[in-house]
Amino acid sequence: MIRFHRVSKWYAGLTAVDNVSLTINDGCIFGIIGKSGAGKSTLLRIMSLLEAPDSGELYYSGERVDTLKGKDLLLKRRQMGMIFQNFNLFSSRNVSGNVAYPLEIAGFSKKEISARVEELLYLVEISDKSKARLRELSGGQKQRVAIARALAVNPRVLFCDEATSALDPQTTRSILSLIRELQQKLRITVILVTHQMEVIRAVCNYVAVMDSGRIVEEGTVEAVFDEPKTDAAKNLLNG
Repeated sequence: MIRFHRVSKWYAGLTAVDNVSLTINDGCIFGIIGKSGAGKSTLLRIMSLLEAPDSGELYYSGERVDTLKGKDLLLKRRQMGMIFQNFNLFSSRNVSGNVAYPLEIAGFSKKEISARVEELLYLVEISDKSKARLRELSGGQKQRVAIARALAVNPRVLFCDEATSALDPQTTRSILSLIRELQQKLRITVILVTHQMEVIRAVCNYVAVMDSGRIVEEGTVEAVFDEPKTDAAKNLLNG
């Protein structure tokens, strides 16, 4: 379980996250949606321990984590995977090399890395691209490499920051289907940040709507989108 308690974050006097309290249960696909500037990416960075809040508390399974530092912080981050809109892959490495990178950092042996990379590429259905360079891949294939890399060290939580925004509709559907299948197979928690309502509808169980740094509405996807209560949710539905 991930729990925010009255979390806030400021940048140069501007409030990016404003007194957010939120609970995300294990084993679900939880969407955070809002227009540009709503604070959703900042909330994700706090949740993934890339940034610390300026006030409030963050807990993972009852353990406070926003105060972790040094080795303890690094160990906690290794329990998380993240995929991004722009893939964040290394052009100097081929597909296998990109997936191997977090395993190398974590100190796995060459034999262990080779076996794990083979397993991951099979899992994301690009085993035939193991030796390919990034320039030879489509956008969807690059995102599958990024997903494999994010799963390399068996994270408990997978964060997706606008992971399909750069993809065409058909590729978006295939990536969302893959994320849903992986979540069920691996029994991990997926946190998905997007401004695309159709992405939330396609894959998420629960959703929180952000506006001006606040969570203004939350609940099951069906409840929030079938009967939106706030202007922010209604505006998202109306495009």
